[in-house]
Amino acid sequence: MGKMIDAAAFRNAMAQLGAAVNVVTTDGPSGLAGVTASAVCSVTDAPPTLLVCINRGSSAHPVFERNGVLCVNTLAAHQDGISDHFAGRSGLSGAKRFEGIDWQRLLTGAPVLAGAGAAFDARIVKRVEHGTHSVFFAEVLAISPSAPDTGGLIYYGRRYHPVGHLRRQQPKMA
Repeated sequence: MGKMIDAAAFRNAMAQLGAAVNVVTTDGPSGLAGVTASAVCSVTDAPPTLLVCINRGSSAHPVFERNGVLCVNTLAAHQDGISDHFAGRSGLSGAKRFEGIDWQRLLTGAPVLAGAGAAFDARIVKRVEHGTHSVFFAEVLAISPSAPDTGGLIYYGRRYHPVGHLRRQQPKMA
């Protein structure tokens, strides 16, 4: 086996891997919580399942674990401020992060962000721990329709970047 990879070198290399930006939320008997996550992907469409990685050191982690439900809100191109807010850059934590933002609910009761590119309302069916994170496998029970023409938001090179087609008003012909 080769030598151990330095953690900082690994993070620097991962900064070159663009990823969709999501706010993952939960609500239930253990309370309301949400985090920003880029480690989210589809697993299978039968049954529709996502995986979501959450740091076990996060104060939100046990809330997700105990509630057993989550909603992956894929952020639209203009929602980078919401990402920063749920990443803890606003100084707020817990339920206070949800104040002043428009939320809806679907089947599980986990908050669905109004205007998100897409939202996947799901129940956690399995958890695997690896290193500093838990990998939650979540079976999707409902999907909120995508907001039209919002584009998407990715994180690349330690910065946000809008992607996708944003509808622009065409100039009128004379």
